[in-house]
Amino acid sequence: MYAVGIRHHGIAPSARAEAAVAALFVSECALDAPGLFLPRAEAHLVVRFGPKAKSGLDLHVMGPRQRARRKTLYRGQRVVTARLRLGTHAAVLGVPPSAIAEQHTPLEDLWGDAAERLAQRLAGADDAARAASILDEAIAERLVTRAIEPHTRLVLEAAARLPTVRVNEVADALGVSERNLRRVFREVVGMSPKEFARLMRFHLALTEARTGKDVDWAGVAAAAGYYDQAHLIAEFRDIAGVTPRALLSELRGGAPARARAAETQSCARWTSA
Repeated sequence: MYAVGIRHHGIAPSARAEAAVAALFVSECALDAPGLFLPRAEAHLVVRFGPKAKSGLDLHVMGPRQRARRKTLYRGQRVVTARLRLGTHAAVLGVPPSAIAEQHTPLEDLWGDAAERLAQRLAGADDAARAASILDEAIAERLVTRAIEPHTRLVLEAAARLPTVRVNEVADALGVSERNLRRVFREVVGMSPKEFARLMRFHLALTEARTGKDVDWAGVAAAAGYYDQAHLIAEFRDIAGVTPRALLSELRGGAPARARAAETQSCARWTSA
């Protein structure tokens, strides 16, 4: 997740939860600000505090998604987010990623009474560190009682070979049929191997483009595995709704400099300090 104009403060997951939590972070902004949510194959467990949340606090899961989403993040909103690792979704959430892909699902629909108990604990948190710790503990508890699916290792090995290798070649290398790989991959990840590879190319290109000031887009396209620059532009338009150059400008804070400065000054990390 990326929110324009909002600073994020990362917190290291505990040893008990790190097998399932790829990233844990908190954020806050003092002014209404535009938010850009980049698509990811991983699900996010989100705790939102603030006036826009029901009863001042809500918990939901953002499932795997293939296209960017834009929305306004409102003044006074504070968020704690845990990004889950591939292959752990079913163990943590109780359902496969395919059941929540492209959806925002209330956590109570997945966890039942456990979600209400978690909300009660979070309501008593007086700072970001404590709220993140409570969420971390809840995820770790789920791992203790729920085993990782046996075919997860196969899917993770396939994911590591994408996006630079064709799906049929990956299946051959892993000793399974392409049809079986597609089936288990969608179940474990929430999208097909081809869709996953497409999303990984997008992130590889974006990471490459953000490393320097002057971007060689043809070089970025080649490094990320696109056929050519036209292929990169077409996929960026489909995934992010804008050209690569426009998206990079948005991520860098493409608003007028004066507005950016005011926005940055208004945003502060939600920390215990």
